[in-house]
Amino acid sequence: MSISLRVVLLGIVVATSLLAAPLACAQPKPAIAMRGDPALPPDFTAFPYVDTDAPKGGSASYPMLGTFDSINPLIVNGSPSPGTNIFVFETVMARSFDEPFTFYPLIARTVETPPDRSWVEFTLDPRAKFSDGVPVTAEDLKFSAELLREKGRPGARSSYSQIDDIVIKDPHRIRFVFKDASNRELPMLMAAMPVLPEHAVDAASFDKSTLKPMIGSGPYMFDRIDPGNSVTFRKNPDWWGKDLPSNRGLYNFDRIRYVYYRDPVTMFEAFKTDQYDVRPEDEASNWASGYNFPAARDGRVIRQEIANGLPKPAVGWVFNTRRPVFADVRVRQALSMMFDFEWANSRLFANLYTRTCGYFDGSVLSACGLPADEREKALLAPFVGMVSPDVMAGTWRPTVSDGSGRDRKVAHQALGVLQQAGWTIRDGKLQKDGKPLTFEITVPDKGTERIALVYADGLKLLGVEVNIRMTDDAQFQRRKQNYDFDMLPFAWQSSLSPGTEQNFRWSSAVADQPGSFNFAGVKSPAVDAMIHALLAADTQEDFVAAVRALDRLLISGNYAIPLFHAPRMWIARWNKTTRPDKPAMALGAYSDTLASDPILAHVKAP
Repeated sequence: MSISLRVVLLGIVVATSLLAAPLACAQPKPAIAMRGDPALPPDFTAFPYVDTDAPKGGSASYPMLGTFDSINPLIVNGSPSPGTNIFVFETVMARSFDEPFTFYPLIARTVETPPDRSWVEFTLDPRAKFSDGVPVTAEDLKFSAELLREKGRPGARSSYSQIDDIVIKDPHRIRFVFKDASNRELPMLMAAMPVLPEHAVDAASFDKSTLKPMIGSGPYMFDRIDPGNSVTFRKNPDWWGKDLPSNRGLYNFDRIRYVYYRDPVTMFEAFKTDQYDVRPEDEASNWASGYNFPAARDGRVIRQEIANGLPKPAVGWVFNTRRPVFADVRVRQALSMMFDFEWANSRLFANLYTRTCGYFDGSVLSACGLPADEREKALLAPFVGMVSPDVMAGTWRPTVSDGSGRDRKVAHQALGVLQQAGWTIRDGKLQKDGKPLTFEITVPDKGTERIALVYADGLKLLGVEVNIRMTDDAQFQRRKQNYDFDMLPFAWQSSLSPGTEQNFRWSSAVADQPGSFNFAGVKSPAVDAMIHALLAADTQEDFVAAVRALDRLLISGNYAIPLFHAPRMWIARWNKTTRPDKPAMALGAYSDTLASDPILAHVKAP
């Protein structure tokens, strides 16, 4: 049953003088959506994508590649293991994975905010408590916001720095007042805030890597931490929130374990022998021909291709524009043209991949294939020349080669662009002012190295010399966080409601801040303006226009070489686990880890 909840926002404008500000009133609600109304009624009993009859008990294990040296995912330092954010910490409210950006009761049972969203107030559920039995209070929310503002990851610091005041009205009511009401996402970010126990967190050392088990109010507690090898969580038998509608049908296992493997080959071989239960497949060659082992042939291992409603991952080779070699957009454009996707897809990936166009592919937010509408044109009008004409017209696509791996026609076109930027071939080398065009690609594993070698070989047609450096996981993360690279691979995941995280990825403010996701070093007033516009949009039409305009700017800036993505999510699982028939709209939003994916909560226990 799905009956739309109509949220009625009551605003009373009282004009006491020409300079007086309007006093906006609000009413407590059980849910909040970024735009429009929440889809579920106040008396909903469970999210529609869960199986409330799923059996309880048993265990599940999931693979991870590399290693870890911390269990705290909220700070810059360390390579954290996944799970803490899902299983140990709870957020203020529960996000529905069947809607773009909507929250329902969890620690907070109601939320209220005025029409201008200049503040948000939460009323906490008095039953909420941490795993050590201590009640969750408004003081814990205040402590969490202030700690993450001071010592959290750059994205969190940016979000929580927009809080102007925190008012505790009583032990179960707290209001966050914002500096800038034009960012309509701020109440949502407060709803998504992880709640930390003030009594059990050492604020002074919070920003240091740690393997000491952390305490939260979530469904699980740490069971065992085997440094670098595995992390195991066990169900909290006294979990306060097990009967909440937002939790029914989820968190079915008694134990959940993440197992680490040093390389992809070993990880796949371990799956074949039932050493872990569910495998998200990201290797096309494996998906095409690797599942011919006995368990897959006789049905004990099941393969599924799962569609979702999210933008496809924007996977690409990132140009570090802080480096002089990549400062000219024409150089980046020419080097992007030389990636031979058609050859790689045919020879390496069994033609299973689709070429990535922009940063929101496969969704209504993508600018690819669509001309800019009047809203977009108005947004981009102050930034003449920042969007390429073909991108503005919606006709741009990544360069298509003849699939030979050495397409001389494409090389000739790329060389023409480079010559416009002052580069010429002399003695077989591409040079400018007597200096050759050379750079290094940093890669984390053999699979990525293979693609980099193919790309580097193609660049020889232009006289470009490329060195490839393969690093271990820890070194790769350090180089990435400190922008100590020329080029490296990255995958940007997006939802149907991109928001403040876009600042963390693309804004000028974080371009030189270690730990941000602005790996390309983008410093563009136009990009900054589009991020501001999407955050300030109060209608879906204005929001979509702002995101598409941002997409056009990023494509035109050639900040990364677009690679490819699987048209659907590939999942293999042992048949002792099953999945609900109806997946969530956003199911399958895999990042580099499994840390944020709801499939972990959807797989039934044995």
